[in-house]
Amino acid sequence: MNDFPCEVIRNFSIIAHIDHGKSTLADRLLELTGTIDKRVKSTQQFLDKLKVERERGITVKAQTASMMYDFEAKEYLLNLIDTPGHVDFAWEVSRSLAACQGALLLVDATQGVQAQSLSVFHTAVERGLKIIPVLNKIDLPAAQPERIIAQIESTFGLNPEEVLPISAKSGEGVQAVLEAIVRRIPPPGGDADKPLKAFLFDSSYDRYRGVISLMSMQSGALRKGDKIVSCHSRKKYEVTDIGILHPDEVSTSVLLPGQVGYVSCNMKESSEAHIGDTFYLAGQPVEPMPGFQQAKAMVFAGVYPVDSSDFIKLEESVRRLTLTDRSVTVQKESSTALGQGLRLGFLGTLHMDVFRQRLEDEYDANILMTAPTVPYKVIYREKGTDRTVVMSNPTDFPDTTDAASKVREVQEPVVKASVIVPEEYLGEMMDLCFVHRGEDLDYKYLDSSGSSPRIIMTCTIPLSEIVTDFFDRLKSRSSGFASFDYEDAGYKASNLVKMVFLLNGKPVDALALIVHRSAEQAVGRRWVKKLHKVIPRQLFEIPIQAAVGKRIIARENLSAMRADVTAGLYGGHYERKMKHLENQKESKRRMKRVGTVDLPQEAFFDLLSSDSKS
Repeated sequence: MNDFPCEVIRNFSIIAHIDHGKSTLADRLLELTGTIDKRVKSTQQFLDKLKVERERGITVKAQTASMMYDFEAKEYLLNLIDTPGHVDFAWEVSRSLAACQGALLLVDATQGVQAQSLSVFHTAVERGLKIIPVLNKIDLPAAQPERIIAQIESTFGLNPEEVLPISAKSGEGVQAVLEAIVRRIPPPGGDADKPLKAFLFDSSYDRYRGVISLMSMQSGALRKGDKIVSCHSRKKYEVTDIGILHPDEVSTSVLLPGQVGYVSCNMKESSEAHIGDTFYLAGQPVEPMPGFQQAKAMVFAGVYPVDSSDFIKLEESVRRLTLTDRSVTVQKESSTALGQGLRLGFLGTLHMDVFRQRLEDEYDANILMTAPTVPYKVIYREKGTDRTVVMSNPTDFPDTTDAASKVREVQEPVVKASVIVPEEYLGEMMDLCFVHRGEDLDYKYLDSSGSSPRIIMTCTIPLSEIVTDFFDRLKSRSSGFASFDYEDAGYKASNLVKMVFLLNGKPVDALALIVHRSAEQAVGRRWVKKLHKVIPRQLFEIPIQAAVGKRIIARENLSAMRADVTAGLYGGHYERKMKHLENQKESKRRMKRVGTVDLPQEAFFDLLSSDSKS
């Protein structure tokens, strides 16, 4: 590691919209630098190690790889951090960029600039990174290099002569990317003679060694056996292993300024590895580096085991999985219908879906997930000052129609959404946004060339409208051409109500929903019809009702199973039959009065796993 001072180190990231070829380009860079052998490598997207990443073809977890590259009689150390492209994993991207001095901005030559490319570009520019624009997939018949380069110039303000046209799949032009990394990206600063300052930007968990921290060395040298202290927790650790990811772990005796590597230091709890923390040598305190905002859960869902006796196993599985995914929040909850479970907070619906799949793939969990909700602010009237409570569980939500609840107002989270779409789909997109309560709608042309100019449309939209089927509708209404990105825009007062569902007059707590007043009729009718389909019939009639406060919004009756009580009778007066039928009717009335309807787990599974907007 002593052969690589700061002048020959380049720390860079690859940023792009989902499916623009980041992981494929990372493969080519690893092959060209000899980091991995093309003949030995058995899989595409080498850095996508999770099963869910391979199945879905997306990057979920940022990965780091160090490469050695000979250029103009000098050996350079290139540290690549491959980042996810979906808006739900923007926190992973911001963490990765904190350890870089430059970034490859990858744009698909067939699709052009997309929404996520735009938001990640602004994040990179705010951090002062050198941007290298790269145009990928130029070998495809549908590629339009000249038009997309003009789009890059008008959207990002980058010099069109700096754009590197490549094909990551075939390897065409990738050599020029490596040369541009060395020539254009500035080396990291850092002085080996100054006290140690190490910036923790990611961590993973190993069941045998504990927490493995990924650190960017800002100054000083870190060696095996050193005692280091965290600026955040003030805890002291001894470094037991240190090295670089090449792309698998390779132990080295030291990490020097500008270098990026892993550190194992007997850290037992993942919560001790505070992302954005600064470490220093014991006895040599330093000024901590400015960290960055913690991930904020945007979507919440309850997770319950299908077999209630599996709760302990589920809790352990979730605890282990959150060691590798630090952005998930966990708290216990219980439901009379579903038993014990956990309330989990996620960054978005894709993040929630990926976490569920990882639980099933990696821990063989058999789980039931409730409908996603967002955190609402409920402001109560109190003497002196109002009290604000944040609620993510619909069961805890107060009845806003009841004056006794003392609710002054309810606020819901809103986001600033960006949609990039061809001109002919603009009307469809505007209609979609208005249907989902979008406001402050604005649009402008990204480019005016070509047969179908592209438009960027922005609007403010409630987060609760996005977590359902907004993305699916966006894709279907635009024939797959629209791209979507959003960022948090705070809270806004809204007319929200709590909807409960009654079976035979008794509420089912696990099915409570928070809906906007304008949608209560449609939502109530739809869910009542779904319940009617999944609830097993009983020996008595069951009324299924959707209620807001004391008002019944929708109702369906589930007819009773009828036993033919006169089947065994033969001959005699007709009053014999009538007597049996009257007895049956009276029994059914009594059963309806005292009978309880148990919603079985299978019915919940059918209800919650089917598309809630069908």
